[in-house]
Amino acid sequence: MVIGFVECHGRPLTEHLMEGLEMVERRVVEYRGTRFEEMDLEATLARHPGVALVDELAHTNVPGAGRNEKRWQDVMELLHAGIDVITTVNIQHLEGIADAVEEITNIPVRERVPDWVIRKADQIELVDSSPEQLRRLLHGNVYPAEQIPFALNNYFGKDNLVALRELALRFLADESDVELLNYLRGRSSANRFETKERILVAVTAAPGTEAMIRRASRMASRMKADLQTLHIVTRDNVRPRASEQWIALRQLGADVGAEWNEIRSDDPAGALIDFARSREITQIVVGSSQRSRRQEWMGGGSFVRKVSRLAGEAEIDVHIIARRHLEKLTVGP
Repeated sequence: MVIGFVECHGRPLTEHLMEGLEMVERRVVEYRGTRFEEMDLEATLARHPGVALVDELAHTNVPGAGRNEKRWQDVMELLHAGIDVITTVNIQHLEGIADAVEEITNIPVRERVPDWVIRKADQIELVDSSPEQLRRLLHGNVYPAEQIPFALNNYFGKDNLVALRELALRFLADESDVELLNYLRGRSSANRFETKERILVAVTAAPGTEAMIRRASRMASRMKADLQTLHIVTRDNVRPRASEQWIALRQLGADVGAEWNEIRSDDPAGALIDFARSREITQIVVGSSQRSRRQEWMGGGSFVRKVSRLAGEAEIDVHIIARRHLEKLTVGP
């Protein structure tokens, strides 16, 4: 076992715990006139330990530090090389719930780890602490003395910690359910687990689409459902596939484990239901209409109403997410 990278942040307790463990020498990179230390991926691969300890999975590598932008990508390379990895990540950095964290803390979450990366772990351990205990631990163990008052009154406020702890517990409970279902499937006949939920998200250019995808991913996680996204291209909404918006939406879908689909049709509601039938979708997620009743009447009716009617005939459930809720969830960059 070796330390690939551990970030001490000047904490004496962490430095003490590292004593006696072999450490791969860090790579020093100069960027914009400042020297930074990063994990040396090539050196760790060359050392090829049985286990590598790699801290802060969501970390963004300094440009020039290696071929990967993110540390989780470095970790994936170690795993592909046959090296077991023990890593750490804070709950706010999980892509599928980052928008909920932003709403709770009112602080943008800039570094994120795709959900599928976390779900590849053989074991997830929650490092749990009550909000009261964690606030006490700040003194000397987490922050320097001069930063403690600001931290206690902002990110480490008690209400924030209670909500973040709840998110962590729910996420871990979801993952434990997956392990249990996999175990039961291995010991039981396949007929007992034929029914599986499949969720489809209707993706558009409307504001709040990112939040809707994340919300659908949380629904899928809780129900152990497959998640797919569908964008319907019509003559009225043809958009360049290389636009930044669509690239970001497709990347977000991949990060939360959704399959991206795109079809052409001038009957969006009908096409959505036909696609759902072909993929045996059980639940559809759409955003509420942004058009007035007059606009809907002039345009041939409400897309959401058509989807609801056709889905009812197809025995597919529909979740209509209020647009004001989506706008509230879309906080920060």
